[in-house]
Amino acid sequence: MLTASAEQIRAAAAFAEGLGVPHGSVMFRKILLYVELLGEDKIAAKVKYLKSTLGWSDAEVGIALSKDPSVLRRSKNMLQRRSEFLLSELGLEPAYIAHRPAMLTYSLEGRLRPRYYVMKFLKENGLLVHTLILTEKVFMEKYICPHMEAAPDLAEDYAAACRGESPTRFRFASPKNEL
Repeated sequence: MLTASAEQIRAAAAFAEGLGVPHGSVMFRKILLYVELLGEDKIAAKVKYLKSTLGWSDAEVGIALSKDPSVLRRSKNMLQRRSEFLLSELGLEPAYIAHRPAMLTYSLEGRLRPRYYVMKFLKENGLLVHTLILTEKVFMEKYICPHMEAAPDLAEDYAAACRGESPTRFRFASPKNEL
């Protein structure tokens, strides 16, 4: 950006605003950086991919990029796997994901799926409240530690799931239960 001309910066700003990221938003500078680093063609292709994969509208793309433009740096494979999990397995709506795009950047094996297992277990055992986007510390404090007496193996199974192992003691009543 330091070597770009004023005209190039104006063009990048217009492109960013065209994506739905308002000029005054906190992430506007980051989106300008991504426009410079990745180029308009790559970003346009990624936006098209996000719209087709997640079923997002132009407005939802703008919402997501205004909150977390780093989604543009993620590979198509990574976005595909996470979107399939979030949409199909969790049953989340595209608009919900657009308002929380950081979920697309979380590790599927290290965070999303293990937490899904815990949440599903807690729900089926009448112990659930809901969330995927808490810090690890808060998640442990809110969802693992309070249930240690009722579910003594929950912490160990969660740790195993975080390591990518199949949790052996999670028992679910039905094959698919939405959170």
